[in-house]
Amino acid sequence: MSHARLFALSVALLFTTSCSTPVDLKQSLQVTDIATGYFDQGVTADGANKLVPSVTFRLRDSSGNLSRVSLNLMFRVIGGQDVDEIFKQRVDFANGQTELLTVRSGAGFTGTPPQSRLDMLKNKEFQDMEVVIMVRQVSAQWLELQRIPIERRLLTQ
Repeated sequence: MSHARLFALSVALLFTTSCSTPVDLKQSLQVTDIATGYFDQGVTADGANKLVPSVTFRLRDSSGNLSRVSLNLMFRVIGGQDVDEIFKQRVDFANGQTELLTVRSGAGFTGTPPQSRLDMLKNKEFQDMEVVIMVRQVSAQWLELQRIPIERRLLTQ
């Protein structure tokens, strides 16, 4: 293919993708089928029980114009600091919704036996967490879609 033809094709493709109508993500996306809790991640190398915050959800697109988005999920102590951040570069839509997505933090809470996992959730030192779901399309700015508190319940699956 000649350089001129390749250049013309590149410009046409750039023009086509840059002129598509942007979707108002805040208006067209809904977070549904939400389930949260603390996943039992087992025993650490030093013998402690480990629980990590977990969220399961689906995105629904009421506009019908989305094929995919990127997600950034920030797990944080409520009213405090960020604990972990999970980036999903490509989340695809089929029939106006995503598959059910489960995202778990790598960071969490540990407790040494004889403290059980359920005792960990009842401990007065336990700090409640939330997940902040940020979304964007292609190279647009990140938009906060929703904040979800993590329920104090033990998940084993």
